[in-house]
Amino acid sequence: MSSIKNITMTNSRQPQVPDVIELSKFVGTLLDARWFIICLTLLFAIFGAAYALLATPVYKADALLQIESKNSGGIGSLVGDMGEIFSQESSATTEIEIIKSRMILGDTVDKFNLTTVVTPDYIPFVGKGLARLSGEVNQIVVSRFVMPDFAMGVKHRLVVVDSKKQTYQLLSEDDKVVLVGEAGTLAKNNGYELFITAIHAENGQQFNIAKRSRLDAIEWLKGSLSISERGKQTGILQLSFMGEDPSQITDILNHISQTYFLQNVERQSAEAEKSLVFLKERLPDIKNSLTTAEDVLNQYRQVNESVDLGLEAQSTLKVMVELEAQLNELTFKESDINQRFTKDHPAYKSLLDKRVTLLNEKERLNKQIQKLPKTQREVLRMTRDVEVNQQIYIQLLNKVQELSIIKAGTVGNVRILDEAQAYTNAVKPKKPLILVLAVLLGGMVAVALVLVNKAFHKGVENPDQIEELGIPVYASIPLSSWQNQLENKLKRIKNRSNITIKDTLLAESNPADLSIEALRGLRTSMHFAMLEAKNNIVMITGPSPSIGKSFVTANLGGVIAKAGQKVLIVDADMRKGYLQRHFGLQYENGLSDLLVGNATAEQVIKPTGVDKLDMITRGIVPPNPSELLMHPRFSELLTWASEHYDLVLIDTPPVLAVTDPSIVGSLAGTTLMVGRFEVSTAKEIDIARHRFEMAGIEVKGFILNAVEKKASSTYGYGYYNYSYQSDKNDKS
Repeated sequence: MSSIKNITMTNSRQPQVPDVIELSKFVGTLLDARWFIICLTLLFAIFGAAYALLATPVYKADALLQIESKNSGGIGSLVGDMGEIFSQESSATTEIEIIKSRMILGDTVDKFNLTTVVTPDYIPFVGKGLARLSGEVNQIVVSRFVMPDFAMGVKHRLVVVDSKKQTYQLLSEDDKVVLVGEAGTLAKNNGYELFITAIHAENGQQFNIAKRSRLDAIEWLKGSLSISERGKQTGILQLSFMGEDPSQITDILNHISQTYFLQNVERQSAEAEKSLVFLKERLPDIKNSLTTAEDVLNQYRQVNESVDLGLEAQSTLKVMVELEAQLNELTFKESDINQRFTKDHPAYKSLLDKRVTLLNEKERLNKQIQKLPKTQREVLRMTRDVEVNQQIYIQLLNKVQELSIIKAGTVGNVRILDEAQAYTNAVKPKKPLILVLAVLLGGMVAVALVLVNKAFHKGVENPDQIEELGIPVYASIPLSSWQNQLENKLKRIKNRSNITIKDTLLAESNPADLSIEALRGLRTSMHFAMLEAKNNIVMITGPSPSIGKSFVTANLGGVIAKAGQKVLIVDADMRKGYLQRHFGLQYENGLSDLLVGNATAEQVIKPTGVDKLDMITRGIVPPNPSELLMHPRFSELLTWASEHYDLVLIDTPPVLAVTDPSIVGSLAGTTLMVGRFEVSTAKEIDIARHRFEMAGIEVKGFILNAVEKKASSTYGYGYYNYSYQSDKNDKS
């Protein structure tokens, strides 16, 4: 019960522990990979700085426009209602869309020949930037470029032949010369027309020249143009344009502003011009009607001996003339208001109501006139026609004068406050920002790579991870920097005959190394593990290659031999074994030669240079290593070696790669497995142990090799009373 309680209490405390451990491992992982993170961040910073220096500067030009109310004084206010009729208010959003329309931008495209695209031919990515930094100027000014229909959409190359004489050649896509010309003159040939104003480039400099559609050029112009309203409902528009050439973008933006301004003036005076033409066409007809009415009245008076109207008739006539004048005015206003509003609009309804009132009054006066004598009634009617036509004629003359004044005085409701001007400093690229972003990106990418690598490669970092699998850990061998120095030294030695055992074996070169001290502890552990073993043969194997089996076998043999025992090391990896390198021996005349019957045990045993330590190398690589190990000669060799030596160490290939270790393990009394720190995973160690169990072989213990002291690992070897310099590049 107490055990159950202890387990329950332990489990209840477990949820808090992983959080601390995971955080410490996370920070430790980053600390362990600090040099990788620093180097990768520095590399990103270098690329960011290079981009900032080589990227083509982009400049910005801006202009300021004001969209103002038409009724702001001046001539428009002097003409009263006529000024109101022809002034049209529009929002800033509407004006922005007008500026971006093809009607405005198309003129700019035609003015600057933006359908022709000319770019110098540079080395990709860096050529343009290097040319700019070196002060090299490569520019041609093309005023006209026409291609035949069969060549449309095809890029051409222009080559400067002589910069002094300003001559050039135009080449097609297949490098055929289609045109030869000189700057300042129009060159023509086979449907091609090219007029170059000036050439600023060295001899042999090439340019890519192409033709795009007018619509594509307008879209490009629209993409580089930015328009926004300053504030809310201020009517102040800011136009911005970005490009590589400050003078060009200034000229383009000025032209856009001027085109929009002139268009606005023309738009404001267009309706006045239209109404003026209409009135001038009506004037002759009204004048003829007036003349005819006057003639009829005069003729009637002569026939009837100048009949005069009474006071009542004169009063009625005056009222009727005023009514007709008002009706004519309403008719004129209705023709204008009809262009802007529907009949449901309040202004339109008010006008119609006023017309109905005037017509009712006119009908009442007509009934009153019917009571007059016939002669006076006829004179009244004729006089009314004369005066009404006269009023209409005078009114039309006044309208013509008003419209003429409006047309002459129209200035539009757009004002250019600031003409286009380019900023001195480039707006792109923002070099400090690019450098900061490059550093941040480099750091994030480096941290991400470290964490992803850590997540996907979960090698053992702690002996507890191995013991959880049920395999006792006999030794944890620290990573030896001295071993790495030995390997580098051997690579530099050309004369192999002068190599001694101290140049190859760590146990002889530096017996005080922490790795050797750990192997001495392994020697003690093996002594107790072999008490119940069936023989004195120890197999040293591992789950995968490149984990340090040969290093452990060679130096363990050296340590045990130093203790006075007679040791034989056998390299049973007849495929890729290189155990002989640790002793400066040759692999020929080894185990494979003995197993095929070409040599005896005494012939293949070689002294290592260490007292009481001999070795059998792998020999020449045979075609069937597994079958040879199953031959009786191998068991006979081990039986003979067990009788003549105090300890036999056998180095085998990886158990997960081949079946050789299972064959050797059946003959060995003790089996030890080697794994490498942060390389061997718990999964492959467990699979390797399971494979041995299926062959009836018990793994007595585990050796964790190349242990490094890392911040991400909770396991270290601080219990050693020695300090040493770790080296991650040790391949032992």
